[in-house]
Amino acid sequence: MKIILIRHFMTQGNLEHRYIGTTDEPLLPGQAISYDYPEAEAVAVSPLKRCVETAGIIYHGTRSYVCEELRECDFGLFENQNYEQLKDHPAYQEWLRSGGRVPFPGGEGMDEFCDRCVKGFCRMTEKFMEESMEAAAFVVHGGTIMAILDRLAGHEEGFYHWQVKNGEAYRACLCEKEWRSGIRRLTEIEKL
Repeated sequence: MKIILIRHFMTQGNLEHRYIGTTDEPLLPGQAISYDYPEAEAVAVSPLKRCVETAGIIYHGTRSYVCEELRECDFGLFENQNYEQLKDHPAYQEWLRSGGRVPFPGGEGMDEFCDRCVKGFCRMTEKFMEESMEAAAFVVHGGTIMAILDRLAGHEEGFYHWQVKNGEAYRACLCEKEWRSGIRRLTEIEKL
């Protein structure tokens, strides 16, 4: 099965370099498709507006499924703030020193977030396999993509290696026979 992982298009918070996780903001107006995205038989989408709207632009008319587990990380105290607003905050400095590994104050920790995203990805992938699909897309958040690929790519590069800009995507494959036998991994990963 071919898997396409797409980060949503640009929002005001993205433009202002804010930590936008649970804030449910829409896309900036007037954005057009900037890449030639592969076709998909179905789309799994984060419930947040920016992903739902992006999926509607790229895969208009394609069957879509909203998956709660695919939402962005809860940034807690850092939500809707940018570096300039946070740079002198002791909790932010601690978070930076940890390489993003300590939990966000009042929000999610890295392991909790990654576990949730992978659970949602696996649930939707299995649904797509049950429906005998050959290609499926996931229109989600940058953090969600990093979580999925960090856990399922089988590479040592780490979480932040998989960063993508708004509208960018990765294409990957999974072997259904291996997946069904419990070997959960993505292969042939390429940035589009």
